[in-house]
Amino acid sequence: MQNTNPIWDHVESHREEFIGLSDRVFDTPETLYGEFKSVAEHKRMLEEQGFRITENAAGIPTAVVGEAGEDGPVIAILGEFDALPYLSQEAGAAEHKPLEDGGNGHGCGHNLLGAAALLAATAVKDWLAENNIKARVRYYGCPAEEGGAAKTYMVREGLFDDVDAAISWHPATFTAVNEAVSLANTRIDFTFHGKAAHAAGAPELGRSALDAVELMNIGVNYLREHMPDSARVHYAYLDAGGVAPNVIQAKATVRQLVRASSLPDLRDLVKRVKKIAEGAALMTETRVESQVFSGVSNLLGNRPLEEVMQSELELLGPVAFDDADQAFAEEIRKTLTAADIATTFRRIGMKPDPKIALCDFVAPLDRIREGGEGSTDVGDVSWAVPTVQARVATCAIGTPFHTWQTVAQGKAPAAHKGMIHAAKAMAAAATRMIKDPDLIDTAKRTHQEHLAATPYECPIPQDVKPPLIQPSKS
Repeated sequence: MQNTNPIWDHVESHREEFIGLSDRVFDTPETLYGEFKSVAEHKRMLEEQGFRITENAAGIPTAVVGEAGEDGPVIAILGEFDALPYLSQEAGAAEHKPLEDGGNGHGCGHNLLGAAALLAATAVKDWLAENNIKARVRYYGCPAEEGGAAKTYMVREGLFDDVDAAISWHPATFTAVNEAVSLANTRIDFTFHGKAAHAAGAPELGRSALDAVELMNIGVNYLREHMPDSARVHYAYLDAGGVAPNVIQAKATVRQLVRASSLPDLRDLVKRVKKIAEGAALMTETRVESQVFSGVSNLLGNRPLEEVMQSELELLGPVAFDDADQAFAEEIRKTLTAADIATTFRRIGMKPDPKIALCDFVAPLDRIREGGEGSTDVGDVSWAVPTVQARVATCAIGTPFHTWQTVAQGKAPAAHKGMIHAAKAMAAAATRMIKDPDLIDTAKRTHQEHLAATPYECPIPQDVKPPLIQPSKS
């Protein structure tokens, strides 16, 4: 990498401050609308860097927006800072060492994601001021990506209505433009209401809500044979009806997470899942209610912006990992399976190479890839405005995300290097857009063509509000 772009220097000038931000968020992992300490750290950094701050964005206490600059195009840079439950892990340990039984951990690297995004926004802010350029950069501090769909609510509430383009990234085991493929999804809570009775003395008088939940799950399992290959349905018991087996369970709730490759396919699949719930209620003579918990759209690609991001990644080159980074990655790799390691290579269209522990290349834009997809609420932003994302290597090749291995690498020097690298790519892409109005116009035309073919419909009904929680008194 040759440091030839002035925006990279602006990133480097804030390197240590934002590594500190990432590490502080890592040390206080918070989940699903409970990111009060994490958002406070981001607010403090926004204040220190002189951004105009909007707290309680979209009515969400743990969402924050910071803006800098005047007039001109508006470039959004998206950050996240939520963790995952049950992934507590000692940083830097190449073995499973939870810090707290049942505790949280940054198993998707969102401590890095938010810090790099805010660093990129800060660098663009400095560049705008230095060059007296009329434009605005806006940092979106977004909570609850893991299951809470905060960005979907933020889109629904109009927070992106005046944005010209959006940029984001995600920590990864490789460096590439993120392929705009993800699954639309919705989480729906099905609550069955039955009738309690003595399970031995008068079972004929009871109507089991738990039986209804189990029958619903059986029905969904049979549905799997008749779904599109890319569709998924997962479930979790929220209320199994109590702990007394001698009482017929009068109430039980299951959360069904339904995924499909597009919003129309998702809506069709949800109708079928709801019919199964109704059938389970009929079989058990119970009553069922359903309530949407959250929902996200599939990602919408934007080729003009993807080409810009690819160009900036290639100018940067791969992340400059050193021998110590390689050595720790090798230790992590010893805890992984051959299948884990092969997954990374399949995602970038390469044959597995056991000699590569950390990604030392930039994958091509039009790579042929294999592998399953997850979901992200960035999808809804991509339907609102032209959007592009990068993937940047921050951990050992083969590391499965949402695992202790990801958490173990979250404060490592390699993670910090990847984070700085991502900030440079995003900031450089943003300045390209600001300097080239024709690029923004082309990206917008591409976006409108997609919307004309498939109009957007928010996957969360208007009457459903974010499932907010109160901050802990501790």
